Amino acid sequence: MRLLIITGMSGSGKSSAMNVMEDIGYYCIDNLPPELIPKFVNVCRNSEKGIDKIAVAVDIRLGNMFTEIIKAWQTLKNFEDLEVKILFLEAVDEVLIKRYKETRRKHPLDEKFSGNLHEAIEFERNRLIPLRAVADYYIDSSELAVNQLKDEVKKLFLEKISDSLTIKIMSFGFKYGVSTESDLMFDVRCLPNPYYIEELKHHTGCEECVRNYVMSFSQSKELFEKLEELLDFLIPLYIHEGKSQLVIAFGCTGGKHRSITFAELMAARIAEKGYKVQKYHRDITKDK
Repeated sequence: MRLLIITGMSGSGKSSAMNVMEDIGYYCIDNLPPELIPKFVNVCRNSEKGIDKIAVAVDIRLGNMFTEIIKAWQTLKNFEDLEVKILFLEAVDEVLIKRYKETRRKHPLDEKFSGNLHEAIEFERNRLIPLRAVADYYIDSSELAVNQLKDEVKKLFLEKISDSLTIKIMSFGFKYGVSTESDLMFDVRCLPNPYYIEELKHHTGCEECVRNYVMSFSQSKELFEKLEELLDFLIPLYIHEGKSQLVIAFGCTGGKHRSITFAELMAARIAEKGYKVQKYHRDITKDK
C-alpha cells in the first residue's frame, strides 16, 4: 500500500496536487486529523474495494492537532507493507500574498493574526520546518501556473505523463439519441451499412465478419487513417492541458455495426501507443 501525505504552505497548490492524485487513482482525503491517519490506513487495508493508494492532505487548518503529524508519520513508518512519502509544497511570501489577494480568500490563520498576512505566513512557515525537513518530495510553486504545477506532480508519481489521461472510446446509435458525454464525436453513417447485408444484419462490429466488411471499402480505410492522424495530434494537447478523461464517441444509425467497428479498431490502435483505454458500446444490446 502507498500513502502520500501532502502538506506545505497555505496557497502553495496543495488542492491542485490532491486533484492530480485523485485523477491518477489515489483515494484522497483532505484535512484528516493526524492521529486518525493510521486508523484510516487500517480501514483501507480491510476494505473490500482493495484501496492500495491513499493521499492525505494536512495543513495548518488543523490547529494544535497539526503538531501531531510527525508522531503519526513515525507510527506509519513502522507499518508493514506500507510505503509512506511526504510531498511538501511552498512558495515565496510575495507570491502567497499575491495569490490570497487575487482570490480574496482568507488565510487559515487570518483571525489569529488579525488579518496580517505577513505574520500569518511567517508563523505557518516556522511551524512547517519539521515536516519540510523529512519530506521526500519538494515543489516550489512560486513560478508555476496551475497546469505546470500539475505536470510537476505527475512527473513525480507517474512513469509516463500520458498515464494521467484515461481515454474512453464508445459507440452509439443516433436513433437512440446523441452521446452527451463525449468530448469528441465522429459520425460514421457515411460508410456502407452492414445492416442491409442479410448474413451480417444480426452480428455486431465486435465480430470479425462485420469489421472485415466495413473496412473493405477504401473510404472506410481513408476515414480511419484521417481520424487516427487527428487523434495523434489532439491527445497530447489534452494531456498537456491536464485533462484526466477524454471520451471519444463513434456514432452510426443503430450503434451496432459501423460505430462499433471504428470504436474497436481505434481503441486497439490507441492502446498500442501506450495510452490507458476503456471501451463502451452504449447501444449494442438495443432491439435484441
